[in-house]
Amino acid sequence: MTDAVVRTLPELLRRQARERPTRPAIVSGDRTVSYAALDAAASRVANALIADGVIPGARVALLARDSDASYAVLFGCAKAGAVALSVNWRLAPREIAFILQDAQAELVFVGRDFAAQLASVRAELPGVRRIIAMSSDGDGPTLYDWLAGHGDGDPGVPCGPDDVVFQLYTSGTTGSPKGAQLAHRSLFALLDDLARERDPWIEWTPRDVLLLPLPSFHIAGVWWMVRCLAAGATCVVMEGFVGWQVLDHIARHRVTKLCAVPAMLAVLLAEPGCRTTDFSSLTHVIYGASPVAQALLEQALATFGCAMVQIYGMTETGNVAVSLRAEDHTLPGNPRMRSAGRALPGVTLKIIDPQGRVLPPRQIGEICIHSRANMVGYWHLDQATAETLQDGWIHSGDAGFLDEGGYLFIQDRVKDMIIYAGENIYPAEIENALHDHPAIAEVAVIGVPDHRWGETVKAVVVLRPGAAATAEDIIGFARARIAEFKVPRSVDFAAALPRTPSGKLKKAELRAPYWKGRERQVN
Repeated sequence: MTDAVVRTLPELLRRQARERPTRPAIVSGDRTVSYAALDAAASRVANALIADGVIPGARVALLARDSDASYAVLFGCAKAGAVALSVNWRLAPREIAFILQDAQAELVFVGRDFAAQLASVRAELPGVRRIIAMSSDGDGPTLYDWLAGHGDGDPGVPCGPDDVVFQLYTSGTTGSPKGAQLAHRSLFALLDDLARERDPWIEWTPRDVLLLPLPSFHIAGVWWMVRCLAAGATCVVMEGFVGWQVLDHIARHRVTKLCAVPAMLAVLLAEPGCRTTDFSSLTHVIYGASPVAQALLEQALATFGCAMVQIYGMTETGNVAVSLRAEDHTLPGNPRMRSAGRALPGVTLKIIDPQGRVLPPRQIGEICIHSRANMVGYWHLDQATAETLQDGWIHSGDAGFLDEGGYLFIQDRVKDMIIYAGENIYPAEIENALHDHPAIAEVAVIGVPDHRWGETVKAVVVLRPGAAATAEDIIGFARARIAEFKVPRSVDFAAALPRTPSGKLKKAELRAPYWKGRERQVN
């Protein structure tokens, strides 16, 4: 594997531009960008950043849909030594403002679709000294204007594997998102370990074409893009997931590898065009971010007719840590099809009890992950870092067990996280927003099973004495304050919430009726 000795993003681009300059790196809409052109564009962005006073370690934000230009910005940040902050554009303006404030972002690159949201909170962002429009629409300088006069020679800013390159925000267990700092090694350690073990895993060659409907504000979007480019392959990026467009891209670009979450696969399989799409180019469908229903997996295997690989990991582990490999996807009657797979090279797993003791096979406890790809820590949150990253081990908050062969089975979540269509949602964020409703005395948010999206958000509400509110009122109130994907899809009303004698909310009791009869408490 030629990518085995690459350790940083700038080094990756330089090597590919040198070894395969004319090979297509990015396909974005009707534009195809070669490795040499992407390298030059990233250098030009880096030179402009440096001229604008951005120093190594400074935070630079991107609030835009994925495109060849957005990737040039991300790689340009790496070449300038800056830390790229790709912001979830599905968030509400106040949530976006919190992230930009927390990260102390100096510059923000904003896409056309999100300029209005950013403008609505501009007064709350005194630390942002420049906003650069990714297109010619809107006020302020455009990317084209800002780049004018800057050359495409590589600035040669030193960087190493342990330098932070990305800061990705995860949903917050206490109501506020946390910035997970990822070093270059988080993107390359697994590739290095696979090469050292001579483990092909999901075999990549320069002839591969990856279709990536996963956005770069998620670790999966960033990691799989790097995996693709490290192989000298071509990455087809999408501005957003649209089922029929995915099917069109697969056939038109002869896509060999598709990365998706189970909810995306469900949408694809339900598309009328799925029955006539030519999937013969596909060699692998890689899925993860949430559990998958057995019926959906069987349908996908039959329809796509290629190898399927499940992955398990999180932002804090640098994405992939565990994989259920293609050879394990045997039907029917294979109990390990219910697992997340085995640890990949360089990754170690353990299951611990509440006292931190390692448990034997088939005993359920918290899943902990050790890897060179693990995050550096949370930005300016020492206590949260100490709780999650202990002696090199990420404490996942997921509950599960290992069988005798090292296969990991996820049973529940130690934390209250909800996974909706692959998006991680923490109830505390929604509860904090709903507590401001004048009619609500108490609220608890839980995840309930959904056959299409995995889980959906439900709010259980106790009204103030004499107050009145409908489910529609509460859902509308939430919609004005938080991102659409976090908004409760249903509301139940209760006279009181179940609590322990010490006053702690008993969420397991709230969840129980909705999960009754299910083998595991995740969906």
